Amino acid sequence: MLRTVILRTTRRRTALGAAVLAVLLAQGGVPAPALAGASSPASPAAGTAPADGPVGFASVNALGQNGTTGGAGGRTVTATTAEEFLEYIDSKETLVIRVAGTIAITSKQGVRPNKTIIGVGTSGHITGGGLDFYRSHNVIVRNLRFTRAEDDAVNVGRESHHIWIDHNTFSGAVDGSIDVVRGADYVTVSWNHFDRSDKSMLISHSDGAAGTDVGRLKVTIHHNFFDNSRQRHPRVRFGEPVHVFNNYFLGNELYGVASTENAGVLVEGNYFQDVPHPLFSAGGYADSGPGRAVQRNNIYVDSGAPETAGTVVEPRTYYAYTVDDPAGVPSAVRAGAGVDARWGVL
Repeated sequence: MLRTVILRTTRRRTALGAAVLAVLLAQGGVPAPALAGASSPASPAAGTAPADGPVGFASVNALGQNGTTGGAGGRTVTATTAEEFLEYIDSKETLVIRVAGTIAITSKQGVRPNKTIIGVGTSGHITGGGLDFYRSHNVIVRNLRFTRAEDDAVNVGRESHHIWIDHNTFSGAVDGSIDVVRGADYVTVSWNHFDRSDKSMLISHSDGAAGTDVGRLKVTIHHNFFDNSRQRHPRVRFGEPVHVFNNYFLGNELYGVASTENAGVLVEGNYFQDVPHPLFSAGGYADSGPGRAVQRNNIYVDSGAPETAGTVVEPRTYYAYTVDDPAGVPSAVRAGAGVDARWGVL
């Protein structure tokens, strides 16, 4: 049953239920897509998730990649200087790269496939520049603080796939905190803290990108804290399905989610607080044409009404997941999103 709860007064937050329980990797291809629309699908049978693996599109077996494992099985190295860091991310070797301390770089620096880039404790800090994925795959970016990127902090670009961006903190990027563009696919963005960022997340860079982006840009966005960030949580063109669930949207000045240019976005189990425009779709946004969006089981506190349109391919045709009670999302996400020493070990 669809549930839209719009509250105009402060409500007591309850504790979050069990965390996401199951990730069932797609085997032997993807079944015919179902459509999200008038009713919520039944919960999947409970399974056992990997001890530490992604939920959502980064978990799916596709494009010759069995989920996202990053640098598992490779050497573990530690970068304490920019020179070491740039050498390791440019290596053709499978690596777990531990980032200890502040790494000052410029522009966007390329990351080759089969890497885990993880901050040590709470010390891992990338400042001044960002990470760039160009035809890369199977990379985990975790437990890092990104500040003052002169362009994008993380750019998942040109046909890159199976990228998992997890438990990071983003602030002060001149352009976007995270972009997923130019035919990228099978990406999960989870448990990140977007701390007063301007442009949090862009999916497809241009209204003219249909040729590279239609049929791609499958992205899962869950348990992120959009903390007084202004816009793009995300802004989507062409991608379908883009699955936005169990995120905490707080004080987003311009809007929460925008689905444009015939994108298909499912927004479910989120908590919107003080967000004047939680969801744009039917009217498009700025110069971009309309998209499709389905909302279900969200809570809206001192926020506007969501704008929905059409139907969307069900994420459950690709992977299984559990949606937590949205009433508990603020407390859980505040406690768990962003950099924390707990996430500095794989």
